[in-house]
Amino acid sequence: MEKYICIHGHFYQPPRENPWLEEVEYQDSAGVYHDWNERITAECYAPNAASKILDHEGRVSDIINNYSKISFNFGPTLLSWLQRHNPDVYLAILEADKLSMERFSGHGSAIAQVYNHMIMPLANRNDKITQVIWGIRDFQARFGRRPEGIWLAETAVDLETLDVLAENGILFTILAPRQASRVKKTANSTPDEDHAVETPDQAVWTDVSGSRIDPAMPYLCKLPSGGTITLFFYDGPISSDIAFSGVLNKGENFIDRLTSAFTDNRDFPQLVHIATDGETYGHHHRRGEMALTYCLHLIESGNYPAAQGVKLTNYGQYLEKHPPVCEVEIYDNSSWSCIHGIGRWMDDCGCNSGTQGEWTQKWRRPLREAMDWLRDRLAGIFEIEGEKYLKSPWDARNDYIDVIRNRNRANVHSFIDSHAHTNLPMEDRTRVLKLLEMQRNSMLMYTSCGWFFDEISGVETVQVMNYAARAMQYAKTLTGISLEAEYIEKLRHAPSNVFSSGAYPYEMFVKPAKVDIMRAVAHYAISSLFEPDHRQINMFCYSVQNQSCDAVKAGKMRLATGKIQIESETTWEQRMFIFAVLHLGDHSINCGVKEFLGDDDFNTIKSEVTDAFEKGLIPSAIRLMQTHFGSDNYSIWHLFKDEQKRVLDLVSQGTNERIDDLYRQIYENNYSLMNFYKGLSVPLPKSLSIAAAYILEKDLMAIFETKHPDVERLKGISDEIKRWNIAIDKHKVSFRATALMNNLVETLSARPEDIELYEKISKVLKIFKSLSIKPDLWKAHNIYFFIGKELRHIMSDKAAAADESARRWLDNYGRLGRNLGIKP
Repeated sequence: MEKYICIHGHFYQPPRENPWLEEVEYQDSAGVYHDWNERITAECYAPNAASKILDHEGRVSDIINNYSKISFNFGPTLLSWLQRHNPDVYLAILEADKLSMERFSGHGSAIAQVYNHMIMPLANRNDKITQVIWGIRDFQARFGRRPEGIWLAETAVDLETLDVLAENGILFTILAPRQASRVKKTANSTPDEDHAVETPDQAVWTDVSGSRIDPAMPYLCKLPSGGTITLFFYDGPISSDIAFSGVLNKGENFIDRLTSAFTDNRDFPQLVHIATDGETYGHHHRRGEMALTYCLHLIESGNYPAAQGVKLTNYGQYLEKHPPVCEVEIYDNSSWSCIHGIGRWMDDCGCNSGTQGEWTQKWRRPLREAMDWLRDRLAGIFEIEGEKYLKSPWDARNDYIDVIRNRNRANVHSFIDSHAHTNLPMEDRTRVLKLLEMQRNSMLMYTSCGWFFDEISGVETVQVMNYAARAMQYAKTLTGISLEAEYIEKLRHAPSNVFSSGAYPYEMFVKPAKVDIMRAVAHYAISSLFEPDHRQINMFCYSVQNQSCDAVKAGKMRLATGKIQIESETTWEQRMFIFAVLHLGDHSINCGVKEFLGDDDFNTIKSEVTDAFEKGLIPSAIRLMQTHFGSDNYSIWHLFKDEQKRVLDLVSQGTNERIDDLYRQIYENNYSLMNFYKGLSVPLPKSLSIAAAYILEKDLMAIFETKHPDVERLKGISDEIKRWNIAIDKHKVSFRATALMNNLVETLSARPEDIELYEKISKVLKIFKSLSIKPDLWKAHNIYFFIGKELRHIMSDKAAAADESARRWLDNYGRLGRNLGIKP
């Protein structure tokens, strides 16, 4: 009796990009990380790409790419972020699929996902089709092959969705056991001669409601269109234990729980398979990726008693070897994370986080109704306007994924030419792109997380409202029709647990976040005060050409005037603006922006405002700016978040430096007194200990920010921290120490024969250890292993031939490995 194990990870983060900038902005809730994508990458996606196996002494004995041995899907929007911001991890994921094809008879372990995690049963047919097509095409472009399977958001399913999958060549999807209604043996089932399959009687349906379906085999689902699709129902109890019951504390626990599902009562090739959020392995459960790695290692080794005779597989390989011999009918409108079906995304069904007992989710249905109303209004605009330019607007939308993935001008022109009635002028091409961006945002506003949690003012729900606002903004620029007031009115019917209604968070959080091209100009203008040499830059999804910029100073005050051309990289909208920005010192900044009306107008404004400024008539300069620029005034408040933070740091630099000097004077001028306290074993006064902690941690962080750290200086600061028993911020310091270590090992990767560099890194690691600093050594371990595979045998041969330099290299390579906690 053959036994197979398949572990599926659903790796996904909701799209967090600011819809006006196409980038994820700074999120202070992510702690020391820039944003939650970066944090979860560090805790989960990167560790699973190079996960460690430890020996009995806790040393790293091997590094494994977990993705290559499990089944997995990554959300397309998450992969897009990884490609831009962490290409090493991104490439490791793609490589894992290639490795899995070698391991699993040509079947890659990666499967696709519906594009932006839309709840498919709640989508109209057009959106279902586009979500599937975009998911497939994105997958093909990344992995270089067609996907065999696809992941449905929250495994939410109905027959129409399955029909769309089958029509697009998808062979299988994965569902929860409670989504199965009844099963029977297929009419033409011909099991392997060696396996008498014990299944329900042919033509007799067996009720399997209440999660009673046997998950150890695949099932055929016949569809209304006449097509079919294979369904795998994961093992619910084991999946739940992996996610919530501490099974990941040890790899042995993991494998024991998996193999416990095998039974002698089945006389057919058994598939024990689970499905959980991929973030279970490292983010939700610290070191969960190592438990997964060790579990996979034990299965493959064949030495673990419970796993003897068990083979790893993925769904594609198993399906080829053992096609379904049973048919299944599903429950329409069901999912894995709502026991009420799909109520969690449309009703106050009772499903929530459980952390706010008094709260309700009565806001879900009015929000869903507001989004559906908006979708239909936007669809009408898209059809009417799109038909003016496009042979088939909906076909163009389905193909628009090729533009989203590659905004190269030639590619976009080719796309438009293939779908347009005629050769369109640039103005009409911009309108076509705006129409399609309106539709992209109209789908992003249905991302499932917007309804999943407890409160309509939560960040996830505000994010889908942002997408709705962006779509409405496009509609208004295209047609002059404003849908926002009616949309907000519908939100007033959505009760909030915190505010009066859903309209409040829209007014409070969404409206202030909106960006138009003039605000983008203001962002550039204010930033130009602090980086005045910009001639041509890419600023998020805008490109800016500085055609004229002049700055004058008067003490701490500065005035900049300029003319720029700005263009949206997304829609190709291109306009010319002029600006004047006045910095009165600190955070007091006043900026005016207006459309360019000619050089005479620009020169007049520039001359009048500059003349008043240079004469010291600051109130007059401000009044002139108000006269010329009207109500389009901007301040530091209007900067985008990352730049806002950077500019605030710059304008407060002088204040911070004065504070630093005061603390340093306290520390240095009272050093002998501090020694006297120490000699008497008397604790330092709080004022002195605070000053010492502030200065020493600041000096430590300054060293971490250098590419070539002074090791002796680092050791001196370390000794002082220990001398005064300073409690440094371990989390923040470890995060910065990671950046330093990454810089060092990247240099080592480029100079792998540099013996002194091995010594330097070893010394730095010893200092870290003495301070209990724990940097993330993911990159260091990877590079160390790679260098060993490339050079160690060469150096060993040279050392055997009495090469003293090679012998020293081997000594230092081994010493570094020990300091990294790696088994020689």
